[in-house]
Amino acid sequence: MSKNYEIAAYYFPNYHPDPRNEIWHGKGWTEWELVKRAEPRFVGHKQPKIPLWGYEDESDPEIMSKKIDAAADHGLDAFIFDWYWYEDGPFLQHALEDGFLKAENNNRLKFALMWANHDWIDIHPASRSKPYNILAKGAVSEKAFVEATDHIINTYFNHPSYWRVNGGLYFSVYELMSLVKGFGGSVDFTRTILEDFRERVRKAGLGELHLNSVVWGIQILPGEEQITDVNEMLEKLGFDSITSYVWIHHQQMDSFPFTSYAEYRERCVADFEKFTTEYKLPYFPNVTMGWDSSPRTIQSDAFDNLGYPFTPILEGNTPEEFEKALIQARNFLNKQPENSRILTINAWNEWTEGSYLEPDTENKMRYLEAIKKVFGKV
Repeated sequence: MSKNYEIAAYYFPNYHPDPRNEIWHGKGWTEWELVKRAEPRFVGHKQPKIPLWGYEDESDPEIMSKKIDAAADHGLDAFIFDWYWYEDGPFLQHALEDGFLKAENNNRLKFALMWANHDWIDIHPASRSKPYNILAKGAVSEKAFVEATDHIINTYFNHPSYWRVNGGLYFSVYELMSLVKGFGGSVDFTRTILEDFRERVRKAGLGELHLNSVVWGIQILPGEEQITDVNEMLEKLGFDSITSYVWIHHQQMDSFPFTSYAEYRERCVADFEKFTTEYKLPYFPNVTMGWDSSPRTIQSDAFDNLGYPFTPILEGNTPEEFEKALIQARNFLNKQPENSRILTINAWNEWTEGSYLEPDTENKMRYLEAIKKVFGKV
């Protein structure tokens, strides 16, 4: 029998060399450098995290093939790639374009894009001193948006493994206010541009677009803005669904330096019902594996509660506790219409935010095994 659910993990593609990163950090730099240099910041803090597979280049199709097999073998249906395109073009695209799309087994896993259209700030690593420098602005002009979406249509949407939700090509937008700002602050003009995107997809013979919005209530990255009336904004823009990127966007962590994952989970799972009632569009819930953004801080600086990435750590996010979150998500999905039984997971590989499904030397494949146990074929 086929599965009753679709499970998609966010994929953060900063683990391969990129020309922009080489300008900012030096030749060959990837975010593995922060993972390697992470240190315990207080008693009981488990750092560094060591990847079981080593510090691999995700733009290598053979490396990506291993990730695809592991994901598919353990019940995942799709990777949602964090996807970047600034005014002057793409960033971090090679994990998808050279890795995933050239992997011989990419028919085993769907893929989709979440346009991570936030400012790229100088936090790799971050000092205690703020404000941080903005290295690339997330808001883009109409011209850049058309160039980006033409690339999306021609390079991704026509691939047989592109993920469709309710028949539409799933395209998620991380920051709505950044989108609108890039088009002069006009919601009506933004709607016109999005309708043109939909029409270009149709003219390419690819059918319909499914526009998804990431929403949150707590600012994490500098420059992120809350939207006061989500329903009004999304109705005006013509979006189709809502999801979350990470629990940290919705609930404060109450204690520093540790906050209990088990206690925090209960508050975040309660948000599933809240958001389903609060939002008019279908809400796809999110389960977050953990949180520890300390690797993104300068390790020689004192670690105080100063705001991202100097934040509390979720303590006790064992595979067993993660499995409980998955069970709660499954129970919630069972009450939803069949065409809305979609779960996003943070994340496949957010190593420097402490939220990753990829195996490390301590837990091996146990987080993936939890997904297979809860959401495997039924």
